[in-house]
Amino acid sequence: MAVIPVALAGRAYEVVIEEGLLGRLAKAAAPFLKAYEGGRKVPFVADANTHRLCHMAINDSLDADGLAAEWFVVQPGEEAKSWGVLEQLTDWLLALGVTRSDHVFALGGGVVGDLVGFACAVTKRGCGFVQIPTTLLAQVDSSVGGKTAINTAAGKNLIGAFHQPSLVLIDPTVLDTLPEREMRAGYAEVIKYGLLGDAAFFGWLEANGDKVLAREPTALEHAIATSIAMKAQIVAEDERETLDRRALLNLGHTFGHALEAETGFSDRLLHGEAVALGMVLAARYSARRGEISSGDAERAAQAIGAVGLPANLPALGITCDGAALVDHMRHDKKAEGTTLPFLLLRGIGEAYLARDVDLADIAAFLDGELAG
Repeated sequence: MAVIPVALAGRAYEVVIEEGLLGRLAKAAAPFLKAYEGGRKVPFVADANTHRLCHMAINDSLDADGLAAEWFVVQPGEEAKSWGVLEQLTDWLLALGVTRSDHVFALGGGVVGDLVGFACAVTKRGCGFVQIPTTLLAQVDSSVGGKTAINTAAGKNLIGAFHQPSLVLIDPTVLDTLPEREMRAGYAEVIKYGLLGDAAFFGWLEANGDKVLAREPTALEHAIATSIAMKAQIVAEDERETLDRRALLNLGHTFGHALEAETGFSDRLLHGEAVALGMVLAARYSARRGEISSGDAERAAQAIGAVGLPANLPALGITCDGAALVDHMRHDKKAEGTTLPFLLLRGIGEAYLARDVDLADIAAFLDGELAG
């Protein structure tokens, strides 16, 4: 078991990592369930797959404490992060009589966490929520830090708010049913923490990544706890990304979001897969600028490719050119004219925010990568 504090002024909360936590939910989340002891049902939001696999364990845990859940089930996938689903969810919460002192429970991956967090940010001008992430990607990244959002036609996560959860409960055993592709996609975010700021952790992952992906309990908990501890520290220092510190968490994301947009934010390229390839591109572009050795850039690519994540742009089979990918980047929230801040590397474990990157040079670089 590990308990990691996220030390925000006035809004500190804990991330609890423990096997079998789902079956003990009523005890683990007891302070946030007191409002429902009078007979009101506890609002839970889940995607259809997670609901099918996990709702009985939660129902049984609540029932043992005289509580009951009311479920709002969304379809799996990024399509759930839409204006339409947000409207349905907020109407549902209002119909349940949710108050500002209540807590809504988000059970699922990053899509559910983002959707529920944003819905709770705007319902009654802000009600509480508890994150119960069920994918590796959500456990190590999106469930912690308070970034919530939905997608629009203009791009991903462009409508949202910072709204911190009150508690994050992580049960690593739920990953036993996670498809291998989803597990690898989540592992990309684990590698990210090593690349951006912890060379020793990156080296540990090179030696133990197969154990993490095989869900070996000790290795898996170490990977999750180390990732969360790093994110918690960064978030505490720069909650709303007004400094360069929190921006480090976006390593691989600018390239990755462009690739997601080009593939239609679809299952053709999962978010974690896009981030993985985005980190390879960030490392290789850093080498192009002479800021990281080509050996370190290829070491990063090798660590990513060795676990079955995409590490080669032509393998995606996209037919666009570099300029088209850059056009997607222009919708980035941080874009300014012909430049865009990019997370680059000075070495393994040493990411930094470059503000002098010209998008025309990025387009030329991507043309070279697309050509193989």
